[in-house]
Amino acid sequence: MLRVVKVENGIVQGLPAADPRITSFKGIPFAAPPVGENRWRAPQPAKDWNDVLKAHDFAPVSMQVRQKIDVNNIYTREWAVDPDIPMDEDCLYLNVWTPANSPDEKLPVFVWYFGGGLQVGHTAEMEFDGERIARRGIVVVTINYRLNVFGFLCHPEISAEAPEAPANFGHLDQQFATQWVKRNIANFGGDPDNITIGGQSAGGGSVMSQLTSPQNEGLFQRAIIQSGVSAPLYPGGRMPRVRRNLAEAEQEGLKFFEFIGVSSLTEARKLDAEYVRDKMLEYNKGFGFWGTVVDQVFNTGNTFDLFLENKRLMVPVLWGHTSSEFFSVPNVKTLEEFRQMAAEMFGDDADEFLALCQAQSDDIDEAVNNASVSGFEYAIRIASQANADTGANIPLYYYNFDAEIPGWDNPGTFHSVDLWFFFETLAKCWRPFVGQHYDLARQMCNYWANFIRSGDPNGQDSTGEEMPQWVPYTPEAPYGMVFKDKPEFVREQPGDLMKFLVKQYFKKKGGKSFETSKR
Repeated sequence: MLRVVKVENGIVQGLPAADPRITSFKGIPFAAPPVGENRWRAPQPAKDWNDVLKAHDFAPVSMQVRQKIDVNNIYTREWAVDPDIPMDEDCLYLNVWTPANSPDEKLPVFVWYFGGGLQVGHTAEMEFDGERIARRGIVVVTINYRLNVFGFLCHPEISAEAPEAPANFGHLDQQFATQWVKRNIANFGGDPDNITIGGQSAGGGSVMSQLTSPQNEGLFQRAIIQSGVSAPLYPGGRMPRVRRNLAEAEQEGLKFFEFIGVSSLTEARKLDAEYVRDKMLEYNKGFGFWGTVVDQVFNTGNTFDLFLENKRLMVPVLWGHTSSEFFSVPNVKTLEEFRQMAAEMFGDDADEFLALCQAQSDDIDEAVNNASVSGFEYAIRIASQANADTGANIPLYYYNFDAEIPGWDNPGTFHSVDLWFFFETLAKCWRPFVGQHYDLARQMCNYWANFIRSGDPNGQDSTGEEMPQWVPYTPEAPYGMVFKDKPEFVREQPGDLMKFLVKQYFKKKGGKSFETSKR
């Protein structure tokens, strides 16, 4: 077992995981502390250390709102089990789980970006224990990154000081950590030329940002996006946060500096981190929201549009969503408003849309309910169509998580619940999972590990049986794996409304093919 490893800045010592065949290294610095002059600056190289660094504990989490356990809030009930977890602006650390016995094994590598809206979250969350994936011969790395105002504030002085990196510091942390992995992971028994990045929710959106950044050529070979790609549909409904351009974000930064009582970047960098965090929450009325910025350096545009135009790393992608999260619903009150919306959106095809929604009746609630579609499914089907239309034909594997979730709250397949399954960490959850859930989690984790290993999720279960065959999505065969009581590859066409909406998306583009440029 590799219990002691030399990395570029010194020697780290890990501990046996619950399975002693796995070694875990927690709290390895991959960059200098982003404090003082390094606040609102691209990550800088970590300093060397002389003594053996005992990588036994998770580092403090990034600065964020202190979450309180609230039985009425499903997310704090599910994951915020330690409201007093250490928190610090000095947060740029990563964790490694390795099954390797020597540095020359060249095992596949999985790098994970956690979710939380780019506002909250951390690598110490229970579900992100990498041991179960590592048992399948994978070196697992989970990385921390700056969040909210610390990771995504912009300001004219910041841009003037570093035009090569004026924004998106949280994403640059992810990138910097992944580059660290490429340089150092061989010493943990990993293959630096066989890296898969993955993430869920804002972590999945971060994968999209890394996939479409022109700075990342050759950095990784595959990507997993869980509930992290969506497309706007109905006006006025729930939509992804609009990415601001740099000039707009700089103006917001000026307002924030005025709000916190400083007139320069130098002054702002001297403020106490907790003060900045608390003022951010006050400024945004309870929950700060700062996100990805189109800075024309790291990020050159809307990541979904860039993906469709093949302005991305051309690597296999495994992606999907849960069956009951974030549906797009028309924000209308009457049938007249519904019909007007249809006319504005679909023109001569409005009657077809109304018929699909049965909106010719007098029941507005029924019409709105029938118009409801998954924003994630909608985006994935559009992107998969474009993948074929442009001739890219990169393997895209689609899934839908639709398992029964037990518990007194009858939660359904709520956003993020699939994480317990993909990491196979059900035993850490309070929910009364039973045998069928553990079987499903084992198989889901198998699919993930196979994809990380080779870009193909298929293979045998640990029982020796072949798991259901999962083939890439194509417009002719727009099928996906459904994770229900057990995995089942469902060979069914999408519903008529979804077909109509996807067709309309491309019709609005003038029926033209997307650009075929490839990176």
